Formats: sequence, C-alpha cells, structure tokens
Amino acid sequence: MTNGYGYKTAVSPANTGGYGYPYQMGAQPMPMPTPMPMPMPAMMGGQMPAMQQVAGMQAMQPMPVNVPSGSFVTPSGGNVVTVPVVEESYVENILRLNRGKMATFYMTYENNREWNAKTFRGIIEAAGRDHIIISDPTTGMRYLLLSINLDYVTFDGPINYEYPFQGGKITNTTPLSTSRD
Repeated sequence: MTNGYGYKTAVSPANTGGYGYPYQMGAQPMPMPTPMPMPMPAMMGGQMPAMQQVAGMQAMQPMPVNVPSGSFVTPSGGNVVTVPVVEESYVENILRLNRGKMATFYMTYENNREWNAKTFRGIIEAAGRDHIIISDPTTGMRYLLLSINLDYVTFDGPINYEYPFQGGKITNTTPLSTSRD
C-alpha cells in the first residue's frame, strides 16, 4: 500500500513490537529481565563513588573530590599532581615581554594573487598562541595577525627577553659567557 508518493504506509514490524523472540512470525516477545537495584553506599564528604573490581566482584569506592587542574585520577582512586610547565621561549612569550614597543612584522600569505608578502608596523598590544594584536599609532588602525603567517619581527631598540635555563633565568642583562668549552 502506498500514499501516492511512492512511500509505503504500512506499519513496520519494528514499530509494532518486532517479530518476536527468536524472530518467529506471530511469536510474542520475551519480557526483558528487570535490572536489580544496586545498593549505593552513603557518600562521605561529597565524594562520588567509583566502581572497582575486587576479587571478581564489583565494589564501590569513593573518588577524591578535590582533584587539582592538570592532574589525573589513577584506577585505585589516588591522584597524580603534575608539575606546572615553566614558560618557555616561544615567540608569543617574547612578544608579551615587549608589549608597548614598536615593531615591524613580516608576513607571507601563500596562494594570494593580490599580495604574497606584506609588512605591518605597529605597537605590540597582545600576543596569543596563534595571534598577535598590534596598533598603528599614525592611523589608529588595529591589526589581528595570525602567527602562522609570521616570518620574523624587527624592533627599533633592544628586546626584552627571558628564558628559563637549567634552574636559572637567562635575560637580556645576563652576561655573555667568555669561556670556550
């Protein structure tokens, strides 16, 4: 039977309870067993219970509530705290150290018919992992530049620079080593 559009209007056996179990025409489906409720232990101090295999049986064990960001919980319920990573010498960190300074940014844009290479000159306002924000003081125009297109940066004066090295910090005021190894 169709509805004039080529679609069958008969009701599917899947919508009427199926063919029965084990797929015999006219057979009534077997009732599904009712799940047994599992006793929940009282939550102590707002801790969420966790399932754990103990000698072939499942047992509830409280999970730690205050897990610091960046750490993870082990299968036994303990947590491992990772040491925060020290800032490293990435371009965005160097640009952040030089906020407020005038710089020239040399960018390339592949597959661009209008211009392949372009320079932007402005004051560094902000720098993120994938972008740089500068402002041109003569026009007041602000630019959001994508770091993926950045080739290099030039500064008019000295650059503020810090780099963690073997437990210490190398800065632009750290004396140069004169010994040769």
